[in-house]
Amino acid sequence: MATKVYIVYYSMYGHVEKLAEEIRKGASSVEGVEAKLWQVPEILPEEVLGKMSAPPKSDVPIITPSELAEADGFVFGFPTRFGMMAAQFKAFLDATGGLWKTQQLAGKPAGIFFSTGSQGGGQETTALTAITQLVHHGMIFVPIGYTFGAGMFEMEQVKGGSPYGAGTFAGDGSRQPTELELEQAFHQGKHIAAITKKLKGAA
Repeated sequence: MATKVYIVYYSMYGHVEKLAEEIRKGASSVEGVEAKLWQVPEILPEEVLGKMSAPPKSDVPIITPSELAEADGFVFGFPTRFGMMAAQFKAFLDATGGLWKTQQLAGKPAGIFFSTGSQGGGQETTALTAITQLVHHGMIFVPIGYTFGAGMFEMEQVKGGSPYGAGTFAGDGSRQPTELELEQAFHQGKHIAAITKKLKGAA
């Protein structure tokens, strides 16, 4: 039976979604792994999104909390808001009380990826503060550490991401994930998928 890895994310302007797509490719590159993209529900009214110049959402399916139980492992992605996950993703996690009560996610590995507006905008704190959500569900946090190798030490160009996970900088919204940031996202997907497969095989 295939190992299922769900990449679950919220993306307002598309930066997180671009990373999610690469993470899915990386996870799918591991033999025996099925990787699937999911969006969490939007909670802002269309009128507000319009004022924020947010583009329409893609056709990636919207996940419900109960569907999380189907997966063997996860990679959760979101933009930062004042150094923490966006409210849309937090609202989704707040709706997982039923899974928490039965501890259906306990023992499952999960990684985190993110997008921030600036270099000091939360490339570490966004993931660090999100770990509390995993802890209460009994999940296993899987950082990438320095497994990405030389790319972690890039100093000649601006690069998002950290040992906590893949990341990008959105700036004023016009900056898009760089080739190196996308490579790191691919690596994260592959890394977590391999660990998820190993854990499932040992169960």
